[in-house]
Amino acid sequence: MGVMPSPGDRTDFENADKGFVGTTSQEAITDAEGRVVWDFGAYAFLDGPCPETANPSLWRQSQLTARHGLYQVAAGVYQVRGFDLSNVSFIEGEQGVIVIDPLLSTECAAAAVALYREHRGDRPVSAVVYTHSHADHFGGVRGVVPEGADIPVIAPAGFLEHAVSENVYAGTAMNRRSLYMYGAALPKSAVGQIGAGLGQTTSTGTISLIEPTLSITETGQEEVVDGVRIVFQLTPGTEAPAEMNFHLPEHRVLCMAENATHNLHNVLTLRGALVRDPRVWARYLTEAIEMFTADSDVLFASHHWPTWGTRELTAFLSQQRDLYAYLHDQTLRLLNRGCTGTEIAEMIELPPELERAWHARGYYGSVSHNVKAIYQRYMGWFDGNPAHLWELPPEESARRHVELMGGAQAVLSKAEEAFEAGEWRWAAQILNYAVFADPSHTAARELLAKVYDRLGQGSENGTWRNFYLQGAAELRGNKPQNTLDTTSPDVVRALSVEQVFDSLAVRVDGPRAWGTRLSIDWNLTDLKEEIRTSLANGVLTQSGTHDGTPADLTVTLTKPQLLGLLATGGLDGAQTSGDPQALTTLMGLLDAGDRDFDIVTP
Repeated sequence: MGVMPSPGDRTDFENADKGFVGTTSQEAITDAEGRVVWDFGAYAFLDGPCPETANPSLWRQSQLTARHGLYQVAAGVYQVRGFDLSNVSFIEGEQGVIVIDPLLSTECAAAAVALYREHRGDRPVSAVVYTHSHADHFGGVRGVVPEGADIPVIAPAGFLEHAVSENVYAGTAMNRRSLYMYGAALPKSAVGQIGAGLGQTTSTGTISLIEPTLSITETGQEEVVDGVRIVFQLTPGTEAPAEMNFHLPEHRVLCMAENATHNLHNVLTLRGALVRDPRVWARYLTEAIEMFTADSDVLFASHHWPTWGTRELTAFLSQQRDLYAYLHDQTLRLLNRGCTGTEIAEMIELPPELERAWHARGYYGSVSHNVKAIYQRYMGWFDGNPAHLWELPPEESARRHVELMGGAQAVLSKAEEAFEAGEWRWAAQILNYAVFADPSHTAARELLAKVYDRLGQGSENGTWRNFYLQGAAELRGNKPQNTLDTTSPDVVRALSVEQVFDSLAVRVDGPRAWGTRLSIDWNLTDLKEEIRTSLANGVLTQSGTHDGTPADLTVTLTKPQLLGLLATGGLDGAQTSGDPQALTTLMGLLDAGDRDFDIVTP
């Protein structure tokens, strides 16, 4: 494990408890049907000593992130922590309270604002700030903003585009893998899910979205919101494609969004995302230091606990900056020596000063998968070895490997030897061949599940633990239904028309559509837009102009009617001319995807 931080250092525990005001008496947060979406008591077992079934460092981190309640950060600045994966923050203004990042679920956000009001009075929400475009920072907004309220909603430039596209284009696959990453369906116990590093897990309530009314378009932009002066710093391409930090000069408080938290973050999340840029991430942290730290007494973020003291928060940001810069620069150095991403991931160790910093530990991101992501960002998936250019797909490769190794029983025998020797990585690799060659092989599945148990329970990284343990559960036949759905009605309504048709294009079943040609003109009366979609060669394209050739079908409707049509296939209220079969044909060529596709079996 290399150099470790001092186990006697209790600074994080002192900071996590500092400013505690109170917490809820509720055992759980439920939705309108009484379904539990957040369970406060689920992690009570963390109060005990670390068992052999958990990594002590991750156990410590989970003890910190499981704390819940209302905390004072500074005069007029509060946070509710432990009510979801993320934090919601409150800045008290002249007329009400400004809400920062209202969690993932409306139910959790409503419970958080109720706790705030219980201790600080019934202040109305006077504004909302989204620091970035991930759902756990906007999804609960309708839980804090009354229907029809006319208040500013502030977000970084590009927020809406990225917030909706990430949750729609690859949303089905990301949601399936999120179930692995956050372990929301795993039992909460010392042998099961103990946290995700960044927070405990994701809530499972209702996701909403209110579109921003004010975009922050440049660093240094100042806004006075409910009497509070806020100075913004745009940080696109860091932890999210659209993200921003901000400073409260009169409060001497700095918010770092999710750009500096008490762990190594992800350059590429295990659920899937665009690869982030650690080079610009580090540079924006330098810029934040230069712009804000000398005038700050406390730093908080949308996860974890604050850091108090100008010297302490400056050191924290400097080490966080060095963390991402080091991984970036050393990966580039080694790839330019011909090393591959997999090789570099085994070679890189952090400098001792960073290894000794608790906030630089890989509880959420890891050195291993971040290095591979940096390699991917610059070099792609191919490592340059021709043998890897056109490999057999997993099932066929597995069958041939198992045959070459002497059959399934021989593989199982070797895997048992590796398991007993503690060579779990190797055991997982060869057992994966056995399971993909014959997913009905009960002994291979059970042994692989045991291997995943050991790998997960030994992992310092919360998301690795969850991936391994969820994989083990599914090998044993415990495959949960995926209930997470980030394509809520609010998110769908926020799609631009271009994004609506893009989302259709990625669903076209190409081979089935090869021989079909059709065109549909969409006349959107409320937006005063005319768009032609054309299907040819299995590709659905869209254009605002065409050569004047009549379309097979013309549909005149509003954007809400378009969304309704795509949801139900009905033309209620729309006017049409031409051949309605064109629409029926197009809809029949769309692939619905698979919310519950297999991962640890073929």
